[in-house]
Amino acid sequence: MRMNHVWRWALGIVLAAGFAVELVGSAMAAEPTKLRVYVGTYTGGASKGIYRSEIDLATGKLSEAKLAGEVTSPSFLAIHPSRKFLYAVTEISDFQGKKTGAVGAFSINAETGDLKLINQQPSAGAGPCHLVVDKAGKNVLVANYGGGSVASLPIQDDGSLAPAKSAIQHMGSSVNKQRQESPHAHSINLDAANRFAFAADLGLDKVLIYKFDPQAGTLAANSPPAAEVESGSGPRHFAFHPSGKYAYVINEMTLTVTAFQYDADQGKLTAIQTLSTVPADANRQGASTAEVQVHPSGKFLYGSNRGHNTIAIFQIDETTGKLKAAGHQGTDVKVPRNFGIDPTGKFVVVANQDGDSLVVFRVDQTTGALTPTGHKIEVPKPVCVKFM
Repeated sequence: MRMNHVWRWALGIVLAAGFAVELVGSAMAAEPTKLRVYVGTYTGGASKGIYRSEIDLATGKLSEAKLAGEVTSPSFLAIHPSRKFLYAVTEISDFQGKKTGAVGAFSINAETGDLKLINQQPSAGAGPCHLVVDKAGKNVLVANYGGGSVASLPIQDDGSLAPAKSAIQHMGSSVNKQRQESPHAHSINLDAANRFAFAADLGLDKVLIYKFDPQAGTLAANSPPAAEVESGSGPRHFAFHPSGKYAYVINEMTLTVTAFQYDADQGKLTAIQTLSTVPADANRQGASTAEVQVHPSGKFLYGSNRGHNTIAIFQIDETTGKLKAAGHQGTDVKVPRNFGIDPTGKFVVVANQDGDSLVVFRVDQTTGALTPTGHKIEVPKPVCVKFM
């Protein structure tokens, strides 16, 4: 009897300890209450580089923006999957005496969020404007607007960048002789399988498609080599649907968005629909689009209209991938460039390039509508918003 009592006592201790571990595990797995926000900017005025803030996921309130790292015109950012490193373009046309921009690697201080430059490498083309880190965290892919080219730069173990392993020059032009006299690679993205890269080229009216080898760090032309949009559209940014079945490109010059079906085996895009991002009676003089993103739920798509100064809202038919226009939000929006949808899908943070500010909207999870939260902070010439 005495032994049974001892065993019951010991078992109670083990169960209690296990319950405590379970509670600790649950607490550790709980959703964060805040997220860090990094903001890429254009320098030359008040901006000094990359800024950081925090967003409260209950209210959408942003903390005061602080300079995280000094660098010239870091107009677009990408965060490494390990969250230890951040990469930024330097959108210039003369780096180290050559006609190229640069890509910079930064280490992230986990406690403060501050950035420390590790190194920079040539982007293999002038005016780099967009970049991504591949899903394996082994390469940075960059699109050069001025040079009309794309490149892949390997990432070393310490987060630093090696010289470009692949650099591909686009060739050709399209119908608008002022804007499309030559190639202008405006973005580069990867599919979920990390097998294909997609470069929207404003100058060619094409989304060029490349086979991507993350181990070798190389890009090679795919077959089919591209998907075309209507002449004079000027494809700019590109986004996949979370299902991987559909993709969308926003067209800068015609203020439209084109939906595609995606064949993941062949890397093939098939256009299924094109819709305007502004109302039929909108004044299009001097207006253009910028960013396009799909909500994490896969239910909504958003696009930014510069000049019209709105965020266009679309609902997505998840059985077909087609879009339905669902309105616009323009409160406190002034020349919206990039915007970010936080990973929980609760908020959209818009970068007002000419408004020198970030403004926050709450997402209606049923309709996709954007409601002003009243939260806004000052950031000089913001261009890109990334969450961590």
